[in-house]
Amino acid sequence: MNKRPDFIPAFHFHWLTRYYDPMMRWLFPESGIKAALIAQAHVQSGQAILDMGCGTGTLTLLIKQTEPGATVYGLDMDLQALNIAREKIDKAGQNATLQQGSATCLPYPDESFDRVFASLMLHHLTREDKQQALREAFRVLKPGGELHVADFGAPHDAGMRIISWLVRWFEEIRDHMLGLLPVFMADAGFDPVREVAFYRTLAGSISLYFASKPASNDAAKNMKSL
Repeated sequence: MNKRPDFIPAFHFHWLTRYYDPMMRWLFPESGIKAALIAQAHVQSGQAILDMGCGTGTLTLLIKQTEPGATVYGLDMDLQALNIAREKIDKAGQNATLQQGSATCLPYPDESFDRVFASLMLHHLTREDKQQALREAFRVLKPGGELHVADFGAPHDAGMRIISWLVRWFEEIRDHMLGLLPVFMADAGFDPVREVAFYRTLAGSISLYFASKPASNDAAKNMKSL
């Protein structure tokens, strides 16, 4: 019986990881998407920030450069990508804590972070792992903390619907194209959840999402009672 890989690397193949950054710049308006994601999060000095599935560290570095007073963590399963991230952050003269680990079992205590980011990461996961990663993001956020996500979303026009029809055959992306990612966030306990913006790209429609952990633990208690 074939064993399912522990994680899906950037563009599905380890040998492509070194080309991840230039390919992302070609496929997506990456700098604009990541800058908008950070802007909507209003990161402040003294806050603890987690870049969940940080990959090669582009967003991790940009968060730190935007708010040097924040404490920034980056987590990813791919050690090769983390090595690229470390080189990138060191070259920029910045500091961030990078760690190898899984979004489905975050190695942090409850209520550790003010903000959690997930940029173009969730579509790599199966439905069950997406849901578990979102539950983990909820767990490690402080009450009133926020989750900020950039990922494939439901298409908003005919052109994006055509591209979405082509890529939705990838099992991990299908739920995104059907608009289920906000549903999964709400199921994890986030309230409110909203789509903030969307971008038309060569690979399909990319949506920016905001989701908040309620300031009280009522939502978590309600989830446990289900």
